[in-house]
Amino acid sequence: MGATRTVTTNPLIRLGQLGQSPWYDFITRDLVTSGELARLIAEDGLRGMTTNPTIFEKAVAGSDLYDADIRRLAAEGRTPAAIFESLAVADVQAACDLFLPIHRSSAGLDGLVSIEVSPTLAHDTAGTIAEAERLWRRIQRPNVMIKIPGTAEGLTAISHCLADGVNVNVTLLFSVARYRQVVEAFFSGLERRVAAGHSVAGIASVASFFVSRLDGKVDPRLAQLGGTPMAGTLRGKAAIANACAAYGAFEELFQSPRWRVLASRGGLVQRPLWASTSTKDPSLPDVYYVEALIADQTVNTLPPATFAAYRDHGQPAERIRGEMADAAATLQRLAALGIDLEAITRALEAEGVASFAASFASLLTVIEQKAAALA
Repeated sequence: MGATRTVTTNPLIRLGQLGQSPWYDFITRDLVTSGELARLIAEDGLRGMTTNPTIFEKAVAGSDLYDADIRRLAAEGRTPAAIFESLAVADVQAACDLFLPIHRSSAGLDGLVSIEVSPTLAHDTAGTIAEAERLWRRIQRPNVMIKIPGTAEGLTAISHCLADGVNVNVTLLFSVARYRQVVEAFFSGLERRVAAGHSVAGIASVASFFVSRLDGKVDPRLAQLGGTPMAGTLRGKAAIANACAAYGAFEELFQSPRWRVLASRGGLVQRPLWASTSTKDPSLPDVYYVEALIADQTVNTLPPATFAAYRDHGQPAERIRGEMADAAATLQRLAALGIDLEAITRALEAEGVASFAASFASLLTVIEQKAAALA
């Protein structure tokens, strides 16, 4: 008799079987041209991709892959911002083309690639709308998703773009209260589209809820309360509890009669997307946040190191129900210790906008310097 072969399932593929789509929080030109992205899709069950100014800054500054295009575009008299957009659009279009079969087979739910409006527009509603719709027209791919920050000013832009049929990734969400406002903006946008006599079928949206950054703020404050027995037990717990509260809101809102009307017209559910799920605290497991937040109808966008770690030693199982059972008590204990999550999440939103704006400014400087050197 032949040897018995053990069949193992890639943990990333298993995530998809559990209802959570693994996306890649990374892009470079050679990822696409080398065939590596096609391999990740075929072998690791990758179902989408996200980008942001920080990712593009590292891609352009850290390689010579873009130098020929920078030289050519600079010679045409393009500004650094226009050069960057051309580079980013080309990469996103190429990635969209590779993901198109998944987009078709999932009826528009997956196979999406995100590109962000300029972070300098985070508090400019009209500017965000204009840039989002311009990028949508320029990229001309049904599976591109335009990232709009979920700031107070972004909410109106989100509704407007969805009403116009633009796929929207709402980014930089930290608080459950703001998440509820984002779902309201999503519902309103689709309702406006229906009222105008247009179809909502195939319009995709995700709400990107940032996770580990919250523990990065809360845990140092708990450490200052080290003499309090409760404080030690809450380390590494705030972010998961906060995300669980958001998922509870998701289930409530997307079981409502209001959503059922939109779903009956072909509306796609706006899934929560867990972002910032890499582990920043070296004392915690490297897949700590991924394991805790496996849930049906969600997305997890993973940076390359976390993606590889999960492929290597992930233990996929839906654990969010157990986490949700403890979440309310965890949040109450944090409040009892004087941890003001609303204040912290407001600060995180402001810092997130500032960080992406700084990366964008740095990226433009890199392009300007490269253009001068290459000339």
